[in-house]
Amino acid sequence: MICGVDEAGKGPVMGPMVVAGVSVKNAKLIENLGFKDSKLLSSQRRLELFNLIKQNYSYEIEIINVEKIDEYRMKNQLNLLNRKAFEKVISKLNPKVAYVDAADVNEERFGREIKVNLTNPNDTDVISMHKADSMIPIVAAASIIAKQTRELEIKKLKKEIGDFGSGYPSDERTIKFLKSYFHDNSRWPPGTRKSWKTIKRIRPVVKLSDFGD
Repeated sequence: MICGVDEAGKGPVMGPMVVAGVSVKNAKLIENLGFKDSKLLSSQRRLELFNLIKQNYSYEIEIINVEKIDEYRMKNQLNLLNRKAFEKVISKLNPKVAYVDAADVNEERFGREIKVNLTNPNDTDVISMHKADSMIPIVAAASIIAKQTRELEIKKLKKEIGDFGSGYPSDERTIKFLKSYFHDNSRWPPGTRKSWKTIKRIRPVVKLSDFGD
């Protein structure tokens, strides 16, 4: 059995990060199903493949909330947080070979560190590479599960606080929403990664004169 593991939502200023793994008995079972990097799929096609994968293959999902992300970001350990989620997913699937999309500049180190921390490290070989989601179908399948799961989490968050756009720092709608919410509530909205540089950049400057005499 092989599995692929990938993450979604590492960069946004809002919403969780999701790590997902998908396993199959034989790689040939999925070679011709059109799995490719989730970023290259239309939302409709991604949803179709998401449902197909969940109905036909084993999978595991780890949703990492913004509080945990902030905790590790403050310690400059986001890669460690990412790696721990990969380890948990792979340990649950327990494949013979795990292909992972490396979240470290050193892909071999990322794979090595995952392997030694698995529940059953002798059972699984870990192959780590950059851009694995665009080269290996089983990792592409994992990227689809991760991306679509995050999209569903974002929909839940929008129902709670309103439409904030994509949640990425480059999205003007997201930035306007954050500024407006803070102005109206004197706090950041639920689901905000407060440790992000974006938040520090747009945070209003508090002056002594704001407190009166």
